[in-house]
This record gives sequence, C-alpha cells and structure tokens, in this order.
Amino acid sequence: MSRLVHNVGRRLPHGWGDLLRQATLFFVAYNAYQVVRGIADGRHAAAIANGTHVMHLERSLGAFFEPAFQQAFLAHQWVIDLANWMYFNSHFVITTSFLVWLYLFRSDRFNFVRNMFLVAMGLALLGYALFPTAPPRMFPGAGFTDTIKAFTNTSQDSSFASLLVNPYAAVPSMHIAFSLMIAIPAMNLVRSLWARWMWSLYPLVVFFVIVVTGNHFWFDAAAGAAVACLAAATAHQLARLRPDSWSWRDEAIDEAPA
Repeated sequence: MSRLVHNVGRRLPHGWGDLLRQATLFFVAYNAYQVVRGIADGRHAAAIANGTHVMHLERSLGAFFEPAFQQAFLAHQWVIDLANWMYFNSHFVITTSFLVWLYLFRSDRFNFVRNMFLVAMGLALLGYALFPTAPPRMFPGAGFTDTIKAFTNTSQDSSFASLLVNPYAAVPSMHIAFSLMIAIPAMNLVRSLWARWMWSLYPLVVFFVIVVTGNHFWFDAAAGAAVACLAAATAHQLARLRPDSWSWRDEAIDEAPA
C-alpha cells in the first residue's frame, strides 16, 4: 500500500502535501457555506421579502420575463427533465471535474482559478448572510412552477436535497459564477474551435437551466456574473503577491483537454 501511495504521489503535480492543502482550502470554504446556510435557514420571512423585492425590481425595469419563459417549456417534459438533471448535476460534476483536470494536467493555471473560486465563494457567503433570497419556485402566486418537485416528486427542501441546495441562496447565483469561472479559462486552454464554441455556450445553458427550473431570477444570474468578474479581478491582484505561482499564464499550450 505504501508503495502505491508513493507511486501515485510521484504522478501528482506537486505531491501529496500540495493536494492536501488544496483539498483543505475547499473543505474550509464548504464548511463556511454550511454555517451561513444554517443562518439563512432561520430567516424565511426575510428571504421571502427579498425575493419579492427582486420581482418588483424586475417589473420596474420591464424585464420580468421568467414566468412566461418557464411556462413556454413546461409542456416539453424532456426539456424540463434534462434541465432538472443539469441543475443538480452540472454545478457540481462539471465544475469538480474541470478543477480536478486542471490540477492534474494544467497545474500552472490551477492556483489562479482556485483563488477565483475562493474569492467568489467568500463573496457569495457574504451575499447569502446579508441578503437571503427565496428563489422563484417559492412564489407560485407569481406564476412560477417548482419543476423539480412537480416533475420528479422530490422536494428541494427535503433533508437529502438540502445537503446540496441552500433554499435561500438565490443571490448571487453561483451556478452562473461557477460556469463562467470554468468556461472562460477552458476557452483559453483548448485549441480547437469547436471546443471553444462549446465552452462559450456552457454559461448560457446554465442560465437557461436555472431560469426554466424556477430556481433563479435573471437578477440572481447577473449578480453571479458580477461575483465572477470581481473574483477574477481580485485573483489578478493577488497574483502580484506571488506571480510565479498565482498568476495566469497566457503562453501557448501543446495540447487541449480531453
């Protein structure tokens, strides 16, 4: 067993110690999320009020399109089923898979992306604590349908689903933030035009998913995009502290991700 551990460690970009450090950073961020979620869970009235404020803002801008948009797709069950699946899976599976691939095969870019994620998660936790917001699915009177509950008979607020979903963490949408923070680096890493095109579509697909499932307003998505932009700008500033390890390198690459 020790020989196997040693051999695997030799194949890691910076050994087991660095892998443990990276895992610890994300573990701490995840547990901070759990703490903030616990705080938000006790603020149901504030979350409903803030969700109502978001709808009023969108109406005042003449851009409250989400109920009609969702209704247009409800009759197409295969679309809703795919969107429901993607809502629960793409956020974690695609994001985690990209980060693992980046760490193993493009480790010189990993620290910059990691810093983006940690900053973004910190900003999101601040937003969840200060502005807990109920998602559209909690406003059936406004014309929204909880597609995951209606089409799968699974409540997102059940004990199992709540392990993956904070019911009052609508602003900012981290589905959008995460999708941008992996899609843009990926577009800079791949060589083929079709791969860049596919990655460029990924945030748009995620936006479609979060709106059609009734889990986010467009305002939430805009806030998520702002978080991603601020996180990227902060990561660039942090790179000045350790340019050799924290900066994003733009030099040409020899191969594209699988």
